[in-house]
Amino acid sequence: MGSFEQVLGMLPGGSRLMESIAGQSGLGGEKELVRVEAIINSMTGRERRDPTVINGSRRRRIARGSGTTVQEVNRLLRRFLEVKRLISTLSRRKGKLNMGHLLRTF
Repeated sequence: MGSFEQVLGMLPGGSRLMESIAGQSGLGGEKELVRVEAIINSMTGRERRDPTVINGSRRRRIARGSGTTVQEVNRLLRRFLEVKRLISTLSRRKGKLNMGHLLRTF
């Protein structure tokens, strides 16, 4: 199917989204996905189901287990909560949104 960048580049507005992701993280999309995967794999099942149980010591453990920093773990958790809020907002609108509007929010 190709790399993540190629697939994202095929979507309308995908190149702008890729630039935004690269600008925020300072890394390419593929490298960022590898780090996110490592962080998630370092979480317990309970932490994956309910991120609100992740306190400071758990964040340190996750960071050590994934080879990242606590700041990167915090950044991922913050992004997760933002996406969760976005999905909640979109579900309240009940389909009154098209893909173009969704991509402009990024």
